[in-house]
Amino acid sequence: MQLKMILAMDLDGCIGKENGLPWRLRSDMLRFKRLTLGTGNGAVLMGRTTWETIPKMYRPLVDRINIVVTRNREYTLSNADVVYSIEEGIDVAKANNCDECWIIGGANVYEQCRDMVEEIHLTSVETSNSGDVKVGLFGDEWHREVIESTPQNSENEHPTTYMILTKS
Repeated sequence: MQLKMILAMDLDGCIGKENGLPWRLRSDMLRFKRLTLGTGNGAVLMGRTTWETIPKMYRPLVDRINIVVTRNREYTLSNADVVYSIEEGIDVAKANNCDECWIIGGANVYEQCRDMVEEIHLTSVETSNSGDVKVGLFGDEWHREVIESTPQNSENEHPTTYMILTKS
């Protein structure tokens, strides 16, 4: 099973604002769905706050095993697997014979998984200081392959560059 991370961040490392996304980027949302759906045998691993920021009408993310990590042992969900550590979440994905397990946020989960993932699918949003939740920037230990750039338009609030990062 491949362990991958997917995120969008601005030039300062901002990934969230007021328990939501800081931008409206249709191209990024479509890419997120396409990638995390993959061949239909994948999982998405996220923190509790990320789960709760997904609008109820979209929870769980369809056709993917949804795994929610929390420290709260009383937290239960009927439509997702609840686990208490990243490792336990990865074990759930493996037990379901997933081809891929996507780390989809939030900041704490990203930081815990940074050294565990094989690839990072990063959308760089060409703006600064757009949020109140940040992650550390990815340094020279990651090789960047630029895949595409999207201009600002009526469906994308800012220009973006989508790239895949792999360990150098």
